Amino acid sequence: MENPRVLHRVTKILVDLMFYGGIVVLVILPFALPQVMAFLGVSVIQFRLAYTIILLSAGLCAIYIVYQLKRMFKTLLGGNPFVMQNVSCLRKCAVASALIAAVFLIRLVLWFTIAASLIVIIFALMSLFCLTIKDLFKQAVAYKEDADWTV
Repeated sequence: MENPRVLHRVTKILVDLMFYGGIVVLVILPFALPQVMAFLGVSVIQFRLAYTIILLSAGLCAIYIVYQLKRMFKTLLGGNPFVMQNVSCLRKCAVASALIAAVFLIRLVLWFTIAASLIVIIFALMSLFCLTIKDLFKQAVAYKEDADWTV
């Protein structure tokens, strides 16, 4: 059983790196985006503000999803993953994923790209996946609580 524990700890470290790295990227984004756009040859000022708003809003949602994953890993490493807190975390991940899909759907109206359409599809599916897993966890919590009360 020790091998899965090691895998859980490595995954938790990766989630922590994504969380703190995401915060750093989100803070640097408004300052670095003009240089990146100039490097790519995009010189229209209107795109700069729109891209900043789109990327900041999607980035905030992504960091929120990773934060919820951090909360779920605490219960997993504690040995009790089937708790209502994880059901709530999965619901919040579903909402944040739907928000990212909505932000990029708005972006599709402004500038259609295949990549943006794939992001919409992926995060819409992720939202549905999180809602399905949330219901599975909710049922597991109910079974666990029933078993805990059984003598």
